[in-house]
Amino acid sequence: MLSVPEPLLVHLRRARDLADRHYAEPLDLDGLAGTAGVSKYHFLRCFAATYGKTPALYLAERRIERAQDLLRATNLTVTEVCLLVGYTSLGSFSSRFTQLVGVSPSAYQAKFAEHGAPRIPGCFVFMHGLSDRTPASAISEKPSRSTPS
Repeated sequence: MLSVPEPLLVHLRRARDLADRHYAEPLDLDGLAGTAGVSKYHFLRCFAATYGKTPALYLAERRIERAQDLLRATNLTVTEVCLLVGYTSLGSFSSRFTQLVGVSPSAYQAKFAEHGAPRIPGCFVFMHGLSDRTPASAISEKPSRSTPS
């Protein structure tokens, strides 16, 4: 097993944090390795040795976790969720979701819809920043109220 030097762990954590924050954006091995300041091959070996999975699998799991949240709590379509979590292909999203969760996204969503729990309307997700793709500036910019004199 590969022993990862302790100083490199900080850089690996920085790359993992980038994947956690920006998982819905296109991320590649070169970009993550650049964040860690090492070659992509060394990064791949060290990341897998440290976290027990490749960066691609880590990113896929993060995206699918977020998709599960959205499918449980909102009335967004599977296609909308697919795009919000960073997939560009519904087929790739559905097959990866099924592989990691054990059921299709549609079946997963239907299972939670049966329970009748209140669901957040999709328009709120897009308008009020509940999507991870909403820029932070849009969330913090609220109209100021002026009081009449």
